[in-house]
Amino acid sequence: MSGSHGRSVRRRTFVLGATAAAGTAALAGTARAAAFGWSDDGSNYVVDTGANLVFKVSKTNGDLTSLVYRGTEYQGYGGMNSHIESGLGTSTVTVKQSGSTILISVAYGTLRHYYAARSGENNVYLWTNKADTSVSATRYILRVKKGLFLNDEPDSYTYTSSTVEASDVFAKSDGQTRSKHYSKLRVMDYDHIGWSGGGVGLWIVRSNHEKASGGPFYRSLLRHQSADGGGLYEILYYGQNQTEAQRFGLQGPYVIALTDGGAPSSALFPGTLTTSWADSLGMSGYVGASGRGKVAGVGISGRNTAYPYTVGLANSAAQYWGSARSSDGYFSIGGVLPGPYTLTVFKGELAVYTGSVTVTAGGTTTLNTIAVPSSNDPGNASAIWRIGDWNGTPGGFKNADLMTYAHPSDVRAASWTGNVVVGNNETASFPCYLWKDVNSGILVYFKLTAAQAAAAHTLRIGVTTAYANGRPQVTVNDAWTSAIPSPPTQPSTRSLTNGSYRGNNHTFTYSVPASAWKTDTGQYNVLRIDVVSGSGTTGYLSAGTAIDAIDLLA
Repeated sequence: MSGSHGRSVRRRTFVLGATAAAGTAALAGTARAAAFGWSDDGSNYVVDTGANLVFKVSKTNGDLTSLVYRGTEYQGYGGMNSHIESGLGTSTVTVKQSGSTILISVAYGTLRHYYAARSGENNVYLWTNKADTSVSATRYILRVKKGLFLNDEPDSYTYTSSTVEASDVFAKSDGQTRSKHYSKLRVMDYDHIGWSGGGVGLWIVRSNHEKASGGPFYRSLLRHQSADGGGLYEILYYGQNQTEAQRFGLQGPYVIALTDGGAPSSALFPGTLTTSWADSLGMSGYVGASGRGKVAGVGISGRNTAYPYTVGLANSAAQYWGSARSSDGYFSIGGVLPGPYTLTVFKGELAVYTGSVTVTAGGTTTLNTIAVPSSNDPGNASAIWRIGDWNGTPGGFKNADLMTYAHPSDVRAASWTGNVVVGNNETASFPCYLWKDVNSGILVYFKLTAAQAAAAHTLRIGVTTAYANGRPQVTVNDAWTSAIPSPPTQPSTRSLTNGSYRGNNHTFTYSVPASAWKTDTGQYNVLRIDVVSGSGTTGYLSAGTAIDAIDLLA
């Protein structure tokens, strides 16, 4: 049994394995096994793709009520259908066939949702056009019957007996935690998610997320399994730890793909999928390839080649991104809706350059080499000592990797407390998160030369997000204490406990006077970092923050 998730969209080539190739061949060989077309059973529109897939859409509310592949029903758990959000109310549902394409349209208030089938394909193509906030979030959930696939992502398994937090984080009897939120992956890290077993693969291939929010590094729930079955998600807007306003308009296609066990064809992946066949279907808000443009950058200078670089485009209506080539920083971002965009260059997940670019329909906007000023990268500053790397993530800190798929209380987490000595594995010893009620007051020990102790220095603490306005106040040698800094703008929802450290990167700076240092070079100076805030509750839901890097400048 395979437990594959998709490859990063940065890798534009994708080689199907032997199983997938066999599945593709089998699909082609049975494409004429049934007649392509649709019918009305009174309650649903029934679509036969003419391959091995038959699906039904409710005429009442647009739910996907049946998904039968090779004679087996895959749709449904807990008596629920698959649908937008938790299901729409009474809707206007229509169907039409245009040659080798069938389109089912769902109208619910200002929202429009579409299902499309192509003759001879075991795919369901979906688009969603959300015009306003009358439907709160934007997600499609494919509900899969229990027992059809084994649980191949144990950290996303949500059926346990003990609730740790809210109603969506649980603990097993052995102390390991589970939640549907714990996806591990950023949006840019996957093309598809799903399950494979018993000679069948069931997948959702994500869209390009141009109408989503949160950028390439956003994490959200992708899939989960429980005693009742499993769920696969396409999340376009979700409020948890969200850094951007909601975008509106037509998003898609995202694809429900069934295979003979292998991964879905890479031809369905974002950036490679072509849907010219949809140009004439009349979907609200649809913009075909001819109405889009491209941005290409010759290169990026001033990079630290030890880190990956990503280029993002964003405005209030759309978002896009692409990876910069490691050798020279070349990048290309296609399929972009026309208009002006803010262009951001990220070192890891840390913004180190912003500019602007305008995209025109049918054109390519070519940019000369982008020069990242040395001062824009805090990692270029000369430091007496540094804990962590300035890359916009808590990577390398204690428990950082675990926190994208576990709760901080998980038995697998190392102790959140403990002091740190610079020069003694300090990054791995420093916790990735600090909370007011858990490990506030952590101590960092370091020595200075006589010359260093004779001068004032700037201390910097970089954070990636914060919960309940948690921010660091520092004390040096019990001789000097900083003012309480103002809280930066951060998401107001849970973050540190639901698998995401991503927020609005911010750097706190503290001017430490020379009088605070110890003049005896044989003695350790002691830095205490406290988390301060008047909000939050207790434990891991007390005010907290995620650490990017800490350094004392020369």
